[in-house]
Amino acid sequence: MTPPPTKKKRSRRSIWLRFLIHSHWMSSAISLIGMILFAVTGITLNHASQIKTVPVVQNRLTELPADLKQKLDETGSESDTELPPEISTWLSNEFAIPTESHPAEVSEDEVYISMPGPGSDAWIAVDRASGEVEFESTSRGWISYLNDLHKGRNTGFAWMVFLDVFSVATLVFCITGLFLLYERSKNRWLTWPLVIAGLVAPWVLILLLVH
Repeated sequence: MTPPPTKKKRSRRSIWLRFLIHSHWMSSAISLIGMILFAVTGITLNHASQIKTVPVVQNRLTELPADLKQKLDETGSESDTELPPEISTWLSNEFAIPTESHPAEVSEDEVYISMPGPGSDAWIAVDRASGEVEFESTSRGWISYLNDLHKGRNTGFAWMVFLDVFSVATLVFCITGLFLLYERSKNRWLTWPLVIAGLVAPWVLILLLVH
């Protein structure tokens, strides 16, 4: 005996509602910490000129060991020349910063390695004639670090993948939330006026006040 159409309809609606609820809470769990981070850094970025930070600059001078200086002398001077791995390893150990993942700009006069990171900048310059090595790093503090995470600035491949996953989870969270609003809006008359206000307000500000 086939069930009445109303029961079938209710069953499909119940399955759809369970799917929405599960998708909503799972996506919220995935994106929760990221949303808090992006909300906080949205405020700090919006008030960046009012938040004063004092950069910490470190500078060091040293020299390449004689055997590495000889290896450097044997290296070509073209811009696409790779730095010998022994020199990269020595620089990483000497300055406690990974240099292998950063390309070296090699010329007749020097080897230059730029190593920007979130909230920081660093570089190494090796004088090919004398073997003198200069290292400088600049740290702009935790707020700048978190702001650069927000912007994806100099954060690398792994963080880019996280941002993609976080963005998809946030979209799922918002879209399923919209459907749940629709499901629950019958007994909440303020639902759609608030949704429309959230849609219209940014465009009013953009058109009238943002220049």
